[in-house]
Amino acid sequence: MEQEHDTPALVLRLAELLQQKRWMLATAESCTGGLIAGACTDLAGSSAWFERGFVSYSNEAKSELLGVDAALIAAHGAVSEAVARAMAAGAIAHSKAQVALAVTGVAGPSGGTADKPVGTVWFGWSVDGRLCTERRRFDGDRATVRAATVFHALQTLVALIQRQDAP
Repeated sequence: MEQEHDTPALVLRLAELLQQKRWMLATAESCTGGLIAGACTDLAGSSAWFERGFVSYSNEAKSELLGVDAALIAAHGAVSEAVARAMAAGAIAHSKAQVALAVTGVAGPSGGTADKPVGTVWFGWSVDGRLCTERRRFDGDRATVRAATVFHALQTLVALIQRQDAP
């Protein structure tokens, strides 16, 4: 639970980085149900850098809100690299943001499979036209998995933006 205490500091660092670049952020969330957008907008003044958040919990919402092809979901499953990538790209395409992060996973306690056990999360980040993805598995109950997902999504986004600045 220590990570929860670090989330506000991460959001503050993210805000500084985005404002320096005059970039806006959009989020596309499934398993976190808007917790990332909530963490971002907990910071006063976030309208200067947070453009919008999509809570695309159902497969239909992923298609309708973000333009994720239903055939992609059918072929790979909602919790997949292909869908995380499409969600991040869709958040950019359906917003005025230059940066997006997407999460899709199995928060539990049920819904897991042998291939995608509870705690499996796919992340997608789009930073100034560059898209990357990552799969992680978090241990714990639903709240712990969701909190770890929020923290990792934001921590990695900060690192990706900082990497843009590296020579």
